[in-house]
Amino acid sequence: MWPHGDTKAPVATTVLNHLERLRNRASFIANSCKEIRDRYDQKEDGLYYLTTANGGVYQTFCDMTTAGGGWTLVASVHENNMYGKCTVGDRWSSQQGSNPNWPDGDGNWANMVTFGTTDGATSDDFKNPGYYDIVAEDMSVWHRRFLTIYGGNLHQLFKLYPVRYNAGACGNTGPAIPIMYDFGNIETTRGFYGPNLRNQFEPGFITFRPINNVRAAMAICSGVKPIPNTRCDTEHYCIGGGGHFPEQAPRQCGDFPSFDWNGYGTNTEWSSSKEITEAAVLLFYR
Repeated sequence: MWPHGDTKAPVATTVLNHLERLRNRASFIANSCKEIRDRYDQKEDGLYYLTTANGGVYQTFCDMTTAGGGWTLVASVHENNMYGKCTVGDRWSSQQGSNPNWPDGDGNWANMVTFGTTDGATSDDFKNPGYYDIVAEDMSVWHRRFLTIYGGNLHQLFKLYPVRYNAGACGNTGPAIPIMYDFGNIETTRGFYGPNLRNQFEPGFITFRPINNVRAAMAICSGVKPIPNTRCDTEHYCIGGGGHFPEQAPRQCGDFPSFDWNGYGTNTEWSSSKEITEAAVLLFYR
């Protein structure tokens, strides 16, 4: 019996219960956070272990509260050095410089290479086996069940729409999917990007594999879709890329290709806001 007024007992019990819940997670056998939610009735955000189709085990973050929960973190895109321009750390474009003989760059949008850590996903590039192993319907906060149409994950989608220099011309984008906002809206999305660009895209979509006006490929336009028959300056508002950005190479090359054209974070002319330039784009499946 703990003495009257002593708060150590309930605190210790709370800690022990939390540790017990974490220990129990190690016994779960599931391919995705959605399976953990459905099979084990888990409703708490946090780190969980998942098992691949081949029996590999890895740890990732599960969002169990947003829009019904069951969201698996599979990747993140972060510009580690805006001034680096396709140097070490630009895993979602090229770490080999801007080179027309290396049109796919590192090719990580469509391969099975993994890198980074879950703990570092908000500050560094990250990709786990769930990126290619989970067969999902939805992606991140955009609940449109479009992944089923394109093979169930981004790995398969980017095989259909390669992120490769000279894979197409201005206007040859991949799918553009309407999004549902959990946070923000069309106007806040529009404001992230420079004023010279705002008549080139339509907010409210996620677009895959846009091609700019010099045939450089990007991977994702997060929150917008290019408007047909405009200039195709997608390097200023879309992320990721292939291995070559011809215009003033390597000035446009990188994971956030040319967000700093008129200065870092200035949100003037062609430059994006500091908020979006320093953001990490977290990719979830469900």
